Amino acid sequence: MRLVFEYHAKFKGKQTHQLWTHENHAEHLYSQKFIEQKVQYIHNNPVRSGIVANPEDYLYSSARNYAGLESVIDVIEVDFRWKTRYK
Repeated sequence: MRLVFEYHAKFKGKQTHQLWTHENHAEHLYSQKFIEQKVQYIHNNPVRSGIVANPEDYLYSSARNYAGLESVIDVIEVDFRWKTRYK
């Protein structure tokens, strides 16, 4: 796997073995609203990229699970009925 990253790093002119860009950082999931925003952001990535028209149309998305459709991945769905006290 390391060789794959090295190849692509050279191809893109970067001298790095870093998997993620330096902008990525962990964030504390502190409220229901924040969790819902992140799930929607992830589900809408294939739509923003122009791969599919709807999030649940992407075969490898957990959006299919949330839409009640057959899925190729197993996920533990977040219960959006649960609410936090913090906003």
